Amino acid sequence: MKRIAVFPGSFDPVTKGHESIVRRSVNLFDKLIIALGENSQKQSYFSMEQRLSWLRELFGQEEKIEISQYNGLTVEFCREKKARFILRGLRTSADFEFERGIGQMNKMMCPDIETVFLLCEPEYASLSSSIVRDILRHGGDVSRFLPDGITLSDI
Repeated sequence: MKRIAVFPGSFDPVTKGHESIVRRSVNLFDKLIIALGENSQKQSYFSMEQRLSWLRELFGQEEKIEISQYNGLTVEFCREKKARFILRGLRTSADFEFERGIGQMNKMMCPDIETVFLLCEPEYASLSSSIVRDILRHGGDVSRFLPDGITLSDI
C-alpha cells in the first residue's frame, strides 16, 4: 500500500517555512499532495489561482508531489485521494495544541488516517503567512520570507 500524505493549508502566501516542510517530508512518503483548501474562517489575501500558481512553480517538477485544491473536510479529501496521512508543520507549542485538537477530531472521524507532525526549522519558528500578509499590508519587504522564485512582482 502506498504511503500517501496530504499537506493541507491556505498557503496565503506560501512561505519558506511551507517550502521547508515540503522539501523535508517528501522522502517520507511515496506521494505528497499539497492541498490548497478553502478555509471558511479566513478571508484570502491572494486569489486561489495565484496561490496554486506559486505552488506549481515551486513543486510542479517534483515527481512525488501533486498539487490540488479542495473544499470541505480534510479527512474527506484524504479518503478521495486514498491518503493515510495528514502532514502538519509545527512552529510553537501553541501550534501543537491547536493541531493536536484537530488531529484528534480527524482521528475520531476517520481512524485509519494518521496525523504526522514535523517540527519547523528554528529559523522559521516565527514565520507565518499571517505575519507576511501584515507586513505586505503596511508596505514592508517580504522577499526574505518567500521561497526563491516567488518575487514581489508576483504579489
